[in-house]
Amino acid sequence: MSRRLTITTLAAVAALVLLAGCTSPTTPAPASPSLEDLGHLHGIVDAGDGTVLLGTHTGLYTLTEDGTVTGPVGGHDFDAMGLTSAGDMLYASGHPGPTTSPELGAPNLGVLRSTDAGQSWEPVAFTGQEDFHVLTTSGAGAIYGIGSSSITVRTSPDGGATWIDGADLPAADLAVAADGTLYAATQQGVQESRDAGATFTAVPDAPLLYLLEADPGGGIVGVDTEGSLWRLIGDGWTRLGTATGTVQALGATADGAIVLLDDRGIVWIRGTESTAVLPAGAS
Repeated sequence: MSRRLTITTLAAVAALVLLAGCTSPTTPAPASPSLEDLGHLHGIVDAGDGTVLLGTHTGLYTLTEDGTVTGPVGGHDFDAMGLTSAGDMLYASGHPGPTTSPELGAPNLGVLRSTDAGQSWEPVAFTGQEDFHVLTTSGAGAIYGIGSSSITVRTSPDGGATWIDGADLPAADLAVAADGTLYAATQQGVQESRDAGATFTAVPDAPLLYLLEADPGGGIVGVDTEGSLWRLIGDGWTRLGTATGTVQALGATADGAIVLLDDRGIVWIRGTESTAVLPAGAS
């Protein structure tokens, strides 16, 4: 080997070493949050395209059907005790987190509104005064809620601009069917209102439900105290299956899926197929 070739080879090797030394080390992608990272889960709202929004103790997170979790959406860390949607509008309630802007309300958030899928929020009503654990909307854009300070069903027919006090009803949950009927889950059974929450009457032969959600098929879906899932369409109740343990949160998507959190984790249900997309205890 000639001296010239040796020098050229050594120079090439030195260049490669230098280049390698200047290359930034590969940074591992941040791990997707686990179920435990989210704290308590309060609500599940359809976001379309196989994605749901999770209202948690530490903000809103997106969850896809393949189990990918991202968030908190918009960097907001408020405790979303109530979460619902009306078309492209999101409404939330709860308590501020450590970095929540004071303008959104303290110690209670009242009713917040987002027009950009949770990236930003604005106060709408009861700012600083009320925490709505029970919050739902109708397809026509009316808002219904029961705050933590009373059992009065409060109704806004115009997206939060004005509010009307309705019946006093200790309901665990509310949901509005496609025909505008407001359903309430109470200890005395499911009750319904056809006058926007002013009065309620018992629903005959209804299972004893404690969670309710509007069903894309037109009626409602719910979970009873024995862990069974039910669907109401028209006047008939159909049993859909059984959860495992206590159901903490329930949602329904426009394409017919039911999404819930029980002892298995967050479970996506399509027909008779159930998949724990975010298993309990998974990291």
